[in-house]
Amino acid sequence: MKPANGSERGISPFLFAGWVEALRALLAESRPADQVLHHFFRENPSWGGRDRSLLTEHFYTLLRHWEVVTVLAPVTSARRLVLACLQRVMGRSARDLQALCQSDDERQWLFALPAQRLPEEPAVQALLPNWLLDAVMPVLKEGEWLDLGRALRTPAPLDLRVNTLKTDRDGLLKDLQSAGIELEPTPWSPWGLRVKGRPDLQRLRCFKEGHFEVQDEGSQLLSALVGPRRRDMVVDFCAGAGGKSLHLGALMQNQGRLYAFDVAAHRLDRLKPRLKRAGLSNLMPVVIAHENDDRVRRLHGKIDRVLVDAPCSGTGTLRRNPDLRLRQDMQGLPSLLDKQRGILEGAARLVKPGGRLVYATCSLLPAENHDQARAFTERHPEFECLSAQALLAASGVNCPLEGDVMQLWPQRHGTDGFFAAVWQRRVEATEG
Repeated sequence: MKPANGSERGISPFLFAGWVEALRALLAESRPADQVLHHFFRENPSWGGRDRSLLTEHFYTLLRHWEVVTVLAPVTSARRLVLACLQRVMGRSARDLQALCQSDDERQWLFALPAQRLPEEPAVQALLPNWLLDAVMPVLKEGEWLDLGRALRTPAPLDLRVNTLKTDRDGLLKDLQSAGIELEPTPWSPWGLRVKGRPDLQRLRCFKEGHFEVQDEGSQLLSALVGPRRRDMVVDFCAGAGGKSLHLGALMQNQGRLYAFDVAAHRLDRLKPRLKRAGLSNLMPVVIAHENDDRVRRLHGKIDRVLVDAPCSGTGTLRRNPDLRLRQDMQGLPSLLDKQRGILEGAARLVKPGGRLVYATCSLLPAENHDQARAFTERHPEFECLSAQALLAASGVNCPLEGDVMQLWPQRHGTDGFFAAVWQRRVEATEG
């Protein structure tokens, strides 16, 4: 396929064809959108940087407006979905787009699009799936679902976390500004900087020397709730690629012992180069089979701080991953809740008397968040709830929260949708 050269009024046939091809692949497979695009560009190496950027931007624009374009065009037709997005979302006229049509029937449909009325239902108005709206409506303020929809269809900002083992936030801010990067401190996290645009940060010397990591501001606040001390033993139970593990290790000033547990070796493999770049020596990646693995059991009752960033629906990351609305629904939620419950139970056994347990998700669904936390508290009187607001304030974070838990909302806090509940194991308690 030839490179796409866009035009001012219409759209390049090559860009259109690439967009349709990528969308067909997404609809036919269960892979995430970023993987679909990665495969497409690998198969079409002649596409240059500007062409890739255009296609990526257009591709994600359609996904963010999925509830509208699928009212206007059948989900089985990638061509008509793309044309509907161009006409009703991106404001291109039918006259400018007609050359892309393959038949008179398609051309007639295109020219009828402007007159087609959209239904006045919440899912279309907010551009959010019905299953998500139904779940979050009871915990939102009146009319806030529209604000949530707007926030989730706005591309997420690029947040950085300073590596305090090597520099401080002011020093990193000056270094990046001197490199021509526009940025400002994040409003909540004392370790965060928010970058304007999408500059190539990996070319910078301060990145290669490990002065910062890319990490959403909301994710950074989880480490403040864990509150690790220098000589603690700490477990990041579902570490993934280790972004939060790296932060915890820096807060421990490279002392104590930090275990990064995960069931996927390939995810932990991605941590190794980051670990070296960050200059951490107190972090040990450990592949486990499950929450009752012998390597986990040996640490029962010995750990000062345990973070469980549980596998979840990911609904709090919709602004980064708009294709989740295609791949996610409520049917798989019961098994996901069982998995979260099992992992939380296994992780809780690690916590020693006086130790702290943090349960977190990147979800907006109450069933994964408040309901899970409430049920754990009822099952475990040996754990007492701690105030997330108070713990954040102790780290210099003055982020407005409701109740004892941390629930971050894109429309309220400008972060991804993170949830966290915190408990302390009572000193006098013994496990039953």
